[in-house]
Amino acid sequence: MMGKGQQLYINAKSIIPGGTQLLSKRPEMHLPDQWPSYYSRAKGVDVWDLDGNHFIDMSYSGIGSCILGVADPDVDAAVLAAINAGTMSTLNCPEEVELAELLCELHPWAGMVRYARSGGEALSIAVRIARAYTGKDKIAFSGYHGWHDWYLAANLAEESALDGHLMPGLDPAGVPRGLLGTAMPFRYNHLKELEDIVKRCGRDLAAIVIEPVRRNDPVPGYLEGVRRLSDKTGAILIVDEVSAGFRLNTGGAHLLYGLEPDMAVFAKAMSNGYPMAAIIGKNQVMQAAQSTFISSTYWTERIGPAAAIATIRKHLRENVARHLIDTGKNIQKGWREAADQAGLKVDIGGILPVGHLGFQYDESQALHTLFTQLMLKKGFLAAKAFYATYAHRQAHVDAYLSAVAEVFGELAEALKGKKVMEMLKGPIAHTGFHRLT
Repeated sequence: MMGKGQQLYINAKSIIPGGTQLLSKRPEMHLPDQWPSYYSRAKGVDVWDLDGNHFIDMSYSGIGSCILGVADPDVDAAVLAAINAGTMSTLNCPEEVELAELLCELHPWAGMVRYARSGGEALSIAVRIARAYTGKDKIAFSGYHGWHDWYLAANLAEESALDGHLMPGLDPAGVPRGLLGTAMPFRYNHLKELEDIVKRCGRDLAAIVIEPVRRNDPVPGYLEGVRRLSDKTGAILIVDEVSAGFRLNTGGAHLLYGLEPDMAVFAKAMSNGYPMAAIIGKNQVMQAAQSTFISSTYWTERIGPAAAIATIRKHLRENVARHLIDTGKNIQKGWREAADQAGLKVDIGGILPVGHLGFQYDESQALHTLFTQLMLKKGFLAAKAFYATYAHRQAHVDAYLSAVAEVFGELAEALKGKKVMEMLKGPIAHTGFHRLT
């Protein structure tokens, strides 16, 4: 029987292009026709769907935004105080100054801060500032950095240019063809690819945009090499901390690796589920924001900064990063042990607070879909990745890993009996960008 969430999603696809506002939240990316799709309420790691079914979120934790857990009491108290004091006025809220001082205190190399309310737009702002500062147009980048024109321009040249950057097959329809040749990708830990871009473009680079860490740690010399090439070309080095920030420490992961960028961008975890993003940078670079036009009414609202201040202060006070690392370590260890016991071939990686699970079989995507299906039946939202939060307790980890051990055993039996497809109750989950009809 189809649940209320599945029924609502059918309606949503007829009135919302793509069904949702975020590709990662499309049910087709998880468990087509069976994913609960919508929640009625959530608290910590507990989620209730529209039918009242209860699940423990051992997957994406608000797509990486709820680092303390959903509806954290300290953050919510700060938000409610902001609401009661008025969230918008003709005057500015003082919290944006307090937050700027806090971010610069955590990152001594930075001296100035600008704000937005989402990661993608914040990266676009950073690129605009870099172009304004350098007077150049071309961007070299590694990793996934959002949906804006500057980034998707990489696919104007070849459709596969962005493959390997988390979301393959992104169509640049609607991106001006005049941007052709302005965005050039290179793979993380492949310094030679960036060196080749530098050879072609010389001093025409406005910026080099990287994530400080991806699925694997930086190899020796990689980050240092990126910094050296940035200095050599005069390009602004922008570190995208939208995903990695606040996972391994309080602040940017780049601090752990001794990398000093010219700018860094934060969103997601910095405000625990409330819309907020920040661009921090060196004074002389950030002042270039004055020579272009970057402005928006809702970048001045009060809730985002209030949530970010409360989140960051609790993150620091409670040593949240240590909890995330320990929790993620236990999950990855549990995956390995369960796979060994079941005789499954798996690929496990990622920084400890953000573990990635892969099945090493030709029918890997079908196995992932079946894994999600079977785990959902046991009361868990489960996927290819696990984002640790402060709300994940040992009891959650133990219950999840016990279920994983059972499900891995079922997957192994399904493989032996060649019954993976037979056990699926719906289509195989999508792997990348797919249009929905």
